[in-house]
Amino acid sequence: MTRYEPAIDVDAIRAIDTHVHVQFDSEGRRSLPDDLLAAMDAYFGHAPRALAIDELAQYYRDRSMAAVVFTVDARTAMGVVPNSSAEIAEGAARNADVLIPFGSVDPRTGSAAIELARALFHDHGVRGFKFHPTVQAFDPSDERYYPLWEAIQDLGVPVVVHTGQTGVGAGLPGGYGLKLRYSNPMLMDDVAADFPALTVILAHPSVPWQDEALSMAAHKANVFIDLSGWSPTYFSPSLVRQAGSILQDKMLFGSDYPALTPDRWLDDFSRLEIKDAARPKILKHNAVRLLGLS
Repeated sequence: MTRYEPAIDVDAIRAIDTHVHVQFDSEGRRSLPDDLLAAMDAYFGHAPRALAIDELAQYYRDRSMAAVVFTVDARTAMGVVPNSSAEIAEGAARNADVLIPFGSVDPRTGSAAIELARALFHDHGVRGFKFHPTVQAFDPSDERYYPLWEAIQDLGVPVVVHTGQTGVGAGLPGGYGLKLRYSNPMLMDDVAADFPALTVILAHPSVPWQDEALSMAAHKANVFIDLSGWSPTYFSPSLVRQAGSILQDKMLFGSDYPALTPDRWLDDFSRLEIKDAARPKILKHNAVRLLGLS
């Protein structure tokens, strides 16, 4: 087992994609049931082929980018054992010049989630953790999950938490039973307030709760926003305005690959009416600081 240690030449890359999914592992385990993945592809309509970890590394290396890679552990809600965060970390260790591994644990497994989080950090070197409250079917503000937030705060690494609408289950009867309210960013406001040393990254423009997310990022020093999952073409005027001004140090580039490619995102971002001074911060510098890569 090789523990991940970053080896990214920050000056040699042009951007850091902070939101990239690894959807399967060497044993064929996938992050979601096959029918949900198929529905997600239909929802986005242009999803590229999911890549194995070494393929992903080369994909980003070819683009002079680094990428934060992870899965989502929703074994309780989805009834499937997900692809391995430990294997993702191993793959990132082989490609430490371009990949940064985050782990994922299922909050509904209680103390086992805490033990796994600690093992992924200490034994495998993950640099943060990914959560998806709607897919994992949990309310992040519920105090039963506070021991997990406390444990991750003690590890000193960030959490990236899905917020807003999701393509998972979209278009299916009842949305596959998935509840969007769990991904209201205001549920993470409780967590950010009660764990001020925990860095919270609100993933995606938080449709339909965008103003709530912006308010949180403006109010709390430990709250950031990644801009993945939506083409910048569709960003709200308030998001564009604040990303280029008062929140330019709080915004992170992310694609949500394979749902959206970094090429498409960056091309659309280049046409966004945003101050030039904010662009390098969003594309790279904020992530460098947040992930401790400098």
